[in-house]
Order: sequence, then structure tokens, then C-alpha cells
Amino acid sequence: METLAAVLEETGGPLTFRTLTLDDPVPGEVAVKIAATGVCASDAHTISGRIPSPLPTVLGHEGAGVVTAVGAGVAHVAVGDHVALSWLPSCGRCRYCQAGRPVLCAASAPALLGGTLLDGTVRLHDRGRDVYHYSFLSTFAEHTVVPAASAIKIPDSVPLPVAALAGCGVVTGYGAVVNRARVAPGDAVLVYGAGGVGLSAIMAAQLSGADHIVVVEPHPGKRDGATVFGATRVLSPDDNVVAEVRALTGGQGADVTIDAVGQEGLLEQAFDATAPGGTVVCVGVPAATAYASVPAARFVREEKYLTGSLYGSSRPTQDIPKLLNLFHTGKLPIDKLISKTYAFDEINTAFADLTGGSNRRGVVIVDEELAGR
Repeated sequence: METLAAVLEETGGPLTFRTLTLDDPVPGEVAVKIAATGVCASDAHTISGRIPSPLPTVLGHEGAGVVTAVGAGVAHVAVGDHVALSWLPSCGRCRYCQAGRPVLCAASAPALLGGTLLDGTVRLHDRGRDVYHYSFLSTFAEHTVVPAASAIKIPDSVPLPVAALAGCGVVTGYGAVVNRARVAPGDAVLVYGAGGVGLSAIMAAQLSGADHIVVVEPHPGKRDGATVFGATRVLSPDDNVVAEVRALTGGQGADVTIDAVGQEGLLEQAFDATAPGGTVVCVGVPAATAYASVPAARFVREEKYLTGSLYGSSRPTQDIPKLLNLFHTGKLPIDKLISKTYAFDEINTAFADLTGGSNRRGVVIVDEELAGR
């Protein structure tokens, strides 16, 4: 079939609209009509070249829509089902999947940045030229084909723009707090960044019973918004963050620190601001050439934990429906993350607003009828 897509032709952008040919799903794949897609910093980093990707490509890895076709062997979804999309499908058979860590899946993780689907081929073409996928999803298109494990059935009652955010930013921030750091009641939590991922971490910390939730954010508008989601203290990077956090915690520091930014040099400050025995969770992805260092003697003597968290260390097929249930019961206001929506042809404006820091999370409405507008 033919589908309209926003294509990244060269590093630096912009995205250009092209009508592409989309192949039918092969066995183990699902075709989806996209209703809405989030605009995430990872997409922006790929446009800038910070995250490498083969070109040309159709970006987008935070989306939701309706199933239009299924390949052979797919039984968990059917045509007409509403689905949230997960950009890390899992095989269910490798050592990591068997150990309950599907985000490290040996079948999907190595292919994540390769620009193909799981079998090493593509379904998108531009007048005979192959166009690469992005994180197995390519949601910046009217239609897409994804691995079956990426299509997670959700109730029809869930607004698809909300479901789109649950599939990336929300599960990433929430999972870093709940799955990786295991924040406990009474903990002090420090969060760097108040974008979609950081705000999701804030909401998770509040749900987990944290006493102090300190947020560091450079943009004034985002600092103001962080308190709405549960921040108890909001700082600028120009403040003496370490001193402020220690003053709030009796001189100890944060029990858990979440780096949702990935800026080079930030880990060193996060380490200093974290209490002995505390945990620093790195969520934001730095440039491939970036390195970090911490005081080796203190690392030993203070027994601090430094850990990464990919995709919220989640089990997407279980965690995404759980997050949407928390939204449905009013405990997780995912809809409040959406600060602005855009028509499909305004997608470059959405990226300009993202890089300008004016949005918590921008959502592009690809199909207004499906999205419920």
C-alpha cells in the first residue's frame, strides 16, 4: 500500500513528506494505522546526528493506533484492535527474556539502531529505494509495519494520544524509579530534567511515597510545571544543586537520583548529590563519544550504586497496560504531559518547540478521527 510519511533524508533535517510504499506484514509482524505519535528527544538526537541511524529513515518511536493487518502466526492482536507500540520487542526465549529483562533481548537489542525489522529487511520503499525503519516502529507515518511483540493491545477507552506517550516517555521515566531504583516511602529523590521522561519519574516518585522530590531543570516554564506533577523543590542548574539537596536531607543527599538528561558531566554532580548507599540511575543517553568518571575511593567507601536504565528496565507487555490502568484510575495523569498537539504537517514545528524547551511533551495527531479529536 502507499502511505504518507515524514522522512529524514540527511543529518540536520528537516523532515520531508513523501508518499512511500509499505509492504504487507510478513509472519510475526503487524500493520498499524497510526493515530498519534509523540515527539521525543531521541528523535531530535537522531536528526542532529548525536544518535546514529542509517538514512533515509522514517523516525518516530512513541505511537499508538489501530491494527489493520496481521502476519501469519500472530494471535494476540487482531484487525481493529487498539494498540500502544513498544520500540523494544522481545523474543521471550533468550537468556535475558527468560530472566525477566526483555529490554536486553538478544534478538532485538543488537538490531535496534540498524534501521531494519527483526529479520534484517525493510518494509518501506521510495520509488524502488529502501527507506529505513527507526526503533522498529517508524511512527512518523500514516501507516507502519512493526514486530508483533511491539503491538500491545489496549482498551478502546484509552485515548490513543495518551497511549502513545505510555509506550516510551512514561514507561521510561516511571520504570527508572519503580523498576530500577525501587524508590520506597520516605525516600528523597533528585530528578534531572522536567521533560516527558523526567516528569514521568516525578509522578512515579510521588506514587512511591517519596518525601522529597527535587527537580533540576534549565527552562523556567518547565520548572513551574514540575510542581504540578509532584516536585517538592525545583532548582536551576545554576543553583548549588549538591548543597541544596544536602540541606533538604540533613546533610546526606538524595536516596535516588534520576538523570533523565544524559548531558556530559552531569553524572559527576549526580554522584556528589546522592547519599552514601544511594542509587544513581542514568536514563538520558549521552553522545556515543561521552565518558564519565567518579571518585574511585568514594565509590567504594560510600557504597553508591551507578546503574543504567533502558526503557525503564520494563517488561513492556505488562508495564504499559499497567501504566494505562493507573491513568484510567486517576493515579497517573499522563494526559497532563501533553502540552501541545500538532497536525501531521506541523511535525517540524513540533521539533522546533522541543529543542526550544517550550513543551513538556508534544504530540503529533496523524489521524484526527482515530485520535478522538
